[in-house]
Amino acid sequence: MADPITITGNIATAPTQQRTNAGAPFTRFRVASPNRRRDPQTGEWADLEPNWYTVYAYRGLAENAVASLSKGQRVIASGTLKVRRWERDERSGTEVEVYADSLGADLRFGRTTFTRVGSGALESAERADPPGNAPQAASGDVRQDEQGAWAAPGDESWTAADVPETVDGSGDDETPF
Repeated sequence: MADPITITGNIATAPTQQRTNAGAPFTRFRVASPNRRRDPQTGEWADLEPNWYTVYAYRGLAENAVASLSKGQRVIASGTLKVRRWERDERSGTEVEVYADSLGADLRFGRTTFTRVGSGALESAERADPPGNAPQAASGDVRQDEQGAWAAPGDESWTAADVPETVDGSGDDETPF
């Protein structure tokens, strides 16, 4: 059974795009979700340790995310929660992952514009970029409007076959495939 989750937080690492072994694009980035608590005696707010998540987006959502999101931006991510234990050499830890169904800017902290792109654009971009090549959209599929907002190919859903086998959580940028 999948555990649905929605998180808000700041993008802590630049979104990077890679490809699965099957050639599907995916984007990965880390999100720090702040915790605050009000001291009932003083009325002051105190910042607590943030929760950390690794967010994965696949196919069209991955293309849109890498074109639209950047480090430091406030984001809302909704999807499926996965908690994994990892071990590497003499280190071990827990990785908390969100496999995103939806991503967007948190509008409590700023403004954005939205440009809808037809879903056929992604299919032509995937045909133009054979598996194993550096991820990029087909010419003309990704564009910036006059306000500086990016538009990228449309969204498609991802399958369980696209989910990484392991992520070690060690902080290095190795591909989990």
